[in-house]
Amino acid sequence: MADLWDDHDSYWRNTYSTRPYASGRSYDDLRGGYRYGYESASRYQGRDWDDVEADLSRDWDRYEHRGQTTWESIKDAVRDGWNRMTGNTTSDQTRSPKLTY
Repeated sequence: MADLWDDHDSYWRNTYSTRPYASGRSYDDLRGGYRYGYESASRYQGRDWDDVEADLSRDWDRYEHRGQTTWESIKDAVRDGWNRMTGNTTSDQTRSPKLTY
């Protein structure tokens, strides 16, 4: 899974600054959120964001890559990471396609 994350990590490193929530933030501030969304999309495969957001919010404080961020400050990046994995591009926050291998 780490090798696949590397592809997503590279994508987000190169495009994060175009996201409306990224203003004034570095990639390192958001990286954990993208990764959490990426990993969670696999863990909750087949479920909708609205069905799992409460679980993700509750578990964020225990996530090993969260750094010092709060759920409220990172949830848009998490959702972008989730949407990129699930192919959901209907969110106003996300316009990137799902990666295919």
